[in-house]
Amino acid sequence: MVRRNIALFVLWLPLAGCGGSDRADTPVNEARPSRQATATPPATPSAPVPRPSATATEAAMAPRSCAAEIGAAAAEKRVKICINVSPATHPPCNAANSCAMIEDEIARSCALFDGDGEPVPGCVVDPKGPQAAADVVRRYYAAIDARDFATAWTQWGDEGKPGQTLQAFEQGFAHTRSTGVTIGRLGPSEGAAGSLYQTVPVTVEARLDDGTAQRFTGTYTVRRINDVDGASASQRRWHLDAAQLRPAAAR
Repeated sequence: MVRRNIALFVLWLPLAGCGGSDRADTPVNEARPSRQATATPPATPSAPVPRPSATATEAAMAPRSCAAEIGAAAAEKRVKICINVSPATHPPCNAANSCAMIEDEIARSCALFDGDGEPVPGCVVDPKGPQAAADVVRRYYAAIDARDFATAWTQWGDEGKPGQTLQAFEQGFAHTRSTGVTIGRLGPSEGAAGSLYQTVPVTVEARLDDGTAQRFTGTYTVRRINDVDGASASQRRWHLDAAQLRPAAAR
């Protein structure tokens, strides 16, 4: 049985941010209203936050837009799904934001539905199932690769991972040029103490800004609170709970 208190393998390499983080509020993650069709106005995508002119180094560290990641047409399709499912008045459904941010809003919105009524277009993954848990890990690394560290940070939960600030989390990737993750075969979820846990086997590939390749293997434990009285919508979403990663020979 998976337990909550899992010892973390602390990586003191430039990939150290993979193992944990803290959380901070950002403009795109403000409190959102409950989904009530009769009370919620149509979603209006928020505009990207204007940024002052930056140096070449600062520009390289800036988040990469979804349009830059996958192309304008594909990004626009995700934006439309995001707008369709999001109950927020100003959701982060904007192609200038990272794909991970847009997909996180889609996942958050789809998790609000209880399964009753007609299926919602765009909500194709069971928010309580193993696939949704694995998608948290995918979004985590996609956000890191896009240098959208705030979105990566939020994959650990509303309060983040104790012991590390967002700034420290971001600094852990200061010399990381790219990251990617391959998800292994998923087993069944396990329940304990009012929560549901999913073990997600991973292989993580990273490349530093000097060209050095890094590779890690291991597992993430992803957790959600069971649907019990008093549990918030956020608690009933899957979030990263712990990581056990070890260095492996780079390809």
